[in-house]
Amino acid sequence: MEELSVESKIIKSVYFSQEDGRLRICFKNGEERLFEGVPSSEVHAMTVAPSPGHYYLDRIRTRFRRLAA
Repeated sequence: MEELSVESKIIKSVYFSQEDGRLRICFKNGEERLFEGVPSSEVHAMTVAPSPGHYYLDRIRTRFRRLAA
């Protein structure tokens, strides 16, 4: 997984694997979420969004399958 830069009030770091579409999001509160089947275009859009946290809540959390992290 490759770490991607992100500036967010709630997201500490983002890791993405283009090979399998796995996205790992580490939050500033210590929680982590792992998703699969996420297109690189969605990950890029989240990292450059005005609010990556809101993008995650609206476009990632509800649309992609979450795996146990």
